Amino acid sequence: MASDEKPIASGHWHPPGSSRAEPAVLLGESKTLYVRLAAGGDSVSIGDLARTEISARVGRIPRRISFVDGSLFETEDNDAVDLWLKRHGKSGFVHELERFHPRLIAFVLAVFLFAGLIYRYAVPALVEVAVLVTPPAVTQWMASGTLLSLDQVVFNESRLPESRHKEIREAFDQVAALSSRGVAGYNLNFRQGGPIGPNAFALPDGTLVITDELIELAEGDMDMIVGVLAHEIGHVEREHSLRQLYRAAGVAGLIMLIAGDVGAAGEDILTNGAALMTLSHSRDAENEADRISVELMARAGRDPRAIGRFFARLEEKLGLDGESSFLSTHPGTAERRQAIDDHAKSVTATPGT
Repeated sequence: MASDEKPIASGHWHPPGSSRAEPAVLLGESKTLYVRLAAGGDSVSIGDLARTEISARVGRIPRRISFVDGSLFETEDNDAVDLWLKRHGKSGFVHELERFHPRLIAFVLAVFLFAGLIYRYAVPALVEVAVLVTPPAVTQWMASGTLLSLDQVVFNESRLPESRHKEIREAFDQVAALSSRGVAGYNLNFRQGGPIGPNAFALPDGTLVITDELIELAEGDMDMIVGVLAHEIGHVEREHSLRQLYRAAGVAGLIMLIAGDVGAAGEDILTNGAALMTLSHSRDAENEADRISVELMARAGRDPRAIGRFFARLEEKLGLDGESSFLSTHPGTAERRQAIDDHAKSVTATPGT
């Protein structure tokens, strides 16, 4: 070995035209690269840096150094390769400019266009297919996982007395009995809302969660509380929550497809973000759930306008204006409340509804 020949990284050497891999070490002398087998002996590959192809660094993917004779050296020690390249003037801004090619712009634009088309057309189509083929056992597993994530990062145990829980459950059961699933199709849970405050949401298997803050905001008005829960029944019956879970999973998958390895922290953010996204629905889904709330409340002999009055209470107590959204999960606009009132009039004016 020459006196200034320096080891760079350990890895495996692949002979020209062969998939055989032998333990080896990459060495450098000035701007010349060598590969020497770990077992010893003379160099098996040699090449000038200018004529040797070194793959770009992509996450933790092993680096590939391709020599002109067709042999290949592969190493997972990306930091060592980067350090050697930097010392020999083959990194930094100037080197990136040398490697830049105008077609990279077209490639990046194509990736974003492709991702946009997937998000706009493929994800919704796949969501509908997934909803159709999902068995009940899967919705139960998905719901339990989502609730567990929310319990870990958002919720605390309810502090309301058990007598209050029982009172609300009895009123809820009266309305749930009139739904297509019946009372047995729903599982009502009470939690402290923490950062999401007064809220209620439904998971695809019929698990419903209502927060202490929402119950307190209703100030003892049971119709308001039950009207909100009837709204959540509407989300379950129309499978809005299941669609939102699949949509959130699709978006997370699309992000990882584009970004590659996002690491453990990134995966946690995407997982918990997907769980939080299940609290949100589109405006069409919210309007449909409003109509179901109105119809169920009217059939149960309760105030069908209760859900609209609740949104008005939110705007009053929380200082929201008519165009604000309630944590982006239950947008309570004046137009929406008017639609609730109009539907309530039509329902109560129709005998036998």
